[in-house]
Amino acid sequence: MHALSLAAAGLSIGLAATVARAEPEKAAVFDFQFARGAPTEPTEEDRARLRRTSETFRTLLTESGRYAVVSTDPVRDAVRNSSDLRACNGCADDFAKKLGADAAITGEVQKVSNLILNINVYVKPLRNSAPEQAYSVDLRGNTDESFDRGIRYLVKNRMLEGR
Repeated sequence: MHALSLAAAGLSIGLAATVARAEPEKAAVFDFQFARGAPTEPTEEDRARLRRTSETFRTLLTESGRYAVVSTDPVRDAVRNSSDLRACNGCADDFAKKLGADAAITGEVQKVSNLILNINVYVKPLRNSAPEQAYSVDLRGNTDESFDRGIRYLVKNRMLEGR
């Protein structure tokens, strides 16, 4: 009888551990965009850096286990036509809902100069009325290395801090 009680207790603990692990939140992670109003137009090198940062960001979120990244390819043309996901009256949320996501994640880079830049990420839950969360990191230098270090820092020390 004692062995049966131990087996039942072990099964209960195993089930509790399984229930405690939440499924990753499905997130539509849109490509980073440059914020409007920059004093200088982005160069092609800047645009390439932004594409790499978007991919690194998606990889970091996926590896964290916190998010299951949903492909935004089906709405890529519509996103391109909307031009600015931060100023389109909720179009990012609409795109993310079409993709079956639980959250819309957008990002923008503010380029003040080649020395001073800022990466901002916005996470908008779609399944409830939770407020949008904003995360930011400042960069010094418009280089591949500064962007890579900046996005890694933002994810690890801002978005996933305490998780």
